[in-house]
Amino acid sequence: MDLDATHPAISDLRRTARRRVPRFVWEYLDSATGDEVSVGRARAALDEVRLMPHALRGSVSPDLGVSLFGRHYNLPVGIAPVGMSGLVWPGAEAMLARAGAAAGIPYCMSTVAAATPEEVGPHMGGMGWYQLYAPRDYGIRDDILARAREAGFHTMILTVDVPAASRRERLRRARITNPMKMTAPVVIDAALHPRWALATLQSGIPGLKTLEPYAKAAGNMPGTAHIGYMIRTAPDMQYLEDLRGAWDGPLLVKGILSAKDAVAAVQRGADGVWVSGHGGRQFDGGPAPIRQLPQIRAALGPEVPVIYDTGVRSGLDVLRALALGADMCMAGLAFHYGVAAFQEAGAAHVAHIFKAQLEADLAQLGCATLADLPGHLIRTSA
Repeated sequence: MDLDATHPAISDLRRTARRRVPRFVWEYLDSATGDEVSVGRARAALDEVRLMPHALRGSVSPDLGVSLFGRHYNLPVGIAPVGMSGLVWPGAEAMLARAGAAAGIPYCMSTVAAATPEEVGPHMGGMGWYQLYAPRDYGIRDDILARAREAGFHTMILTVDVPAASRRERLRRARITNPMKMTAPVVIDAALHPRWALATLQSGIPGLKTLEPYAKAAGNMPGTAHIGYMIRTAPDMQYLEDLRGAWDGPLLVKGILSAKDAVAAVQRGADGVWVSGHGGRQFDGGPAPIRQLPQIRAALGPEVPVIYDTGVRSGLDVLRALALGADMCMAGLAFHYGVAAFQEAGAAHVAHIFKAQLEADLAQLGCATLADLPGHLIRTSA
């Protein structure tokens, strides 16, 4: 199949993904919290960012590469972490890691993945970032850090925007549980999607595999109640300082929306910040992250790396964020739509879509380098 002909945009992959996975999987992947107003707000704010094309610039062949913390990436977009990727499609974590390695872009793996760092490490090709949900037990934290480092992950991401569990009403209506329970509706739904069901039967019911050894060591079988207790989801500044002392590589803080918080995080040891609204999955009343990005960049100055995510669905969205001060974007749902639709080939196709769109739009702008993008930004009073 020629995916460039049948699925030229990420929206095409999204439609196919929705058909190819059970409803409860789709609800897990695509839902937010509350009335999901924040999702529309983030999208609308991105669409309002306009860039001015400049004519008579001749042939433009822009270099899409970016450098962060002494490492080169081929594109200014990477694969953001999504918990339980293996629920979306069995083996998704390794598929995404291989796609990232092939494209020369970072793959960020979640603490709550359905695979372990040891399983995914061999597939990363030196592109591995690790997203940490902060364990309340420092012994568990240090063991996870050691496992991630040994597996080849070199950049640590501390997620700080999950201080409490959100309601996620769509998930409740879909009866999604963790660990997964094989209820009659789940079995029937899975049977209607035989490719997904067969792959899941072969690989086993997905679970929080990285955390399972700690739950077992504490005398409990893996389960949301005990593992949830182990993960301290509301780290404070002291936790960040302690993590800085325990991790000797680049350290980013993910989930920043306030310029004040961004400055404080860097002062306490972060090497950079990751501007994110968690895809609207935690809080429905916050600002559109893209609107916060210029303030955060201004507060940090030009030298501190700033990553952006939330609502990134195209190369144009990436250019919008870079024009407003980001050094790189990360996309989670887009790559998972690819995996759900066409597994590893789908993830690779998402990287191809981003690259092709970036090249076309930069040429249209007459923009020779990514660093020139701020000069194409159309300033508005909004």
